[in-house]
Amino acid sequence: MTTSLQKSHIHRTVLDNGIVLLLTENPTADIIAARIFIRAGSCYENREHAGLAHLLSAVLTKGCEGLSSLQIAERVESIGAHLSTDTAADYFQVSLKTVTADFADILTLAGKILRSPTFPEVEVELERRIALQDIRSQKEHPFSIAFDQLRQVMYQNHPYAMSALGNESTMSSITRADLVQFHQTYFRPDNLVISIAGRITLDDAVVVVKEVFGDWQAPADTPLPKLNLPNLTVQPQQVIFPQQTQQSIVMLGYIGAAVNSPDYAALKLLCTYLGNGLSSRLFVELREKRGLAYEVSALYPTRLFPATFAVYMGTAPENTQIALSGLQTEVDLLYTKALTEEDLQAAKNKILGQYALGKQTNGQLAQIYGWYEILGLGIEFDQKFQELITNVNADDAMTIASRYLQKSYVSLVGPEEAVKSVNS
Repeated sequence: MTTSLQKSHIHRTVLDNGIVLLLTENPTADIIAARIFIRAGSCYENREHAGLAHLLSAVLTKGCEGLSSLQIAERVESIGAHLSTDTAADYFQVSLKTVTADFADILTLAGKILRSPTFPEVEVELERRIALQDIRSQKEHPFSIAFDQLRQVMYQNHPYAMSALGNESTMSSITRADLVQFHQTYFRPDNLVISIAGRITLDDAVVVVKEVFGDWQAPADTPLPKLNLPNLTVQPQQVIFPQQTQQSIVMLGYIGAAVNSPDYAALKLLCTYLGNGLSSRLFVELREKRGLAYEVSALYPTRLFPATFAVYMGTAPENTQIALSGLQTEVDLLYTKALTEEDLQAAKNKILGQYALGKQTNGQLAQIYGWYEILGLGIEFDQKFQELITNVNADDAMTIASRYLQKSYVSLVGPEEAVKSVNS
C-alpha cells in the first residue's frame, strides 16, 4: 500500500516497507540526482565510539557483496556518474548523480552498497589512518581548536560536543565489528528517505526504487533505538588554549534553538544580519570601521537538537581583549536595541535570496527536500521556512535575542600572554 502527496511538482510516497520516496520532477536537463538519507549521524553514536558514523561513511563504498572497492569505482566511472557518502550530526547520506538512462544502474549499485557492505579490514584501517591524520591536522588550525573547545564546554555529554571525526582515542578504538553493529541497527528501510530530482516520472521512480529496495524488510521484532539525549543547561564560562599563532581566535557561543522550534527563524535571521557576508553588521562595524578583524563572522547551523549560535573573529594578539568586547557589544545590541526596518528587510532579502539560489540544480533540490524529511519537518517546510523568515518583525527578533543570546560561552585561542589576560 502506498500513499502519495503531491505539492506542485514534488511527490511524497511511502512504500510498503517504510521507505519514504520523494520525487521532484525537473525535465529541463537529462540528469537525475538522488540523495538517500538515513537517521544515523554522529548523534546516534556512543560517546566512546565518536567518529564511527564518519568512518562508516568512508568505508561503505569500499566493498559490498560481490564487488571490491576497485570494481565499485570502475562501475561508477565507466558511465561518468557520481556516487559518494557523507555524514552529519543528524543523518547519514549517500549522493548519486547520473544521466537519466543510467539512473537504474547507479541506484542498483547504491542499493548493494547500502544493504550489503563488506567493510574489508584493510580498508577500515586505511580510512582510520586518514581520519586520524585529519584529527591531528585540525589541532594545527586555531579556528578548529577554538570551535572544538567551545562545543565541548557547551554540550558536555551531548553528542554535539564532539567533532564528526571524534578524537584520536575514540577513532582508534572503533572496530570493524562496531561498524557492522551500527550498520545493522540503523540501515533499514523504515529509517530511510530517498529523494530524487530530475527527468523521471513518479511512476518510473517508484518502479526503479521498488526493484532495488522493495524486498528489503525491517526486522519485525527489533524497533529502532530511541535517542535519549541529555537536556542542555547554560553555564557560561571561558576556556582558553594558548598557542603560538599569528592571530588570536575569539569566539562567543550560545545554545540556540532546534530547527523545529518556533524561535528558529528569528535566530537564523539574526545570524544572517550579524555575520553573513561583507555587508553584515560584524564585518562593517568590527573590520571596516575599527580594523580589528582579519576575519569575522557568525554561524548558526540547522540542527535537530539545540544548535550552536556563535560569533567569532580572528584578530591581532594585542587586540584580543578589544575584539572580545567588540563582539560582545554587537551581540548585546540585538536584545537592547530593535533592528531598523531597513536592516531587518535587508537581512530577509539576503537569506531568502541565498535560499532561492540554493535550489537551482537537481542535486540541490534532492538534498533540500530529503533533508527536511529526515529532520521530520516534511517537504512543506520549504514554503514554511520562507514564510517564517518573512514574518519575523523587530520585536520578535529582540525577544528571541533576549531569550538565547544573553549568556555566552567564550573560547579563546592565541599566544599565551594575549589569551590569559582576557576578561569576558
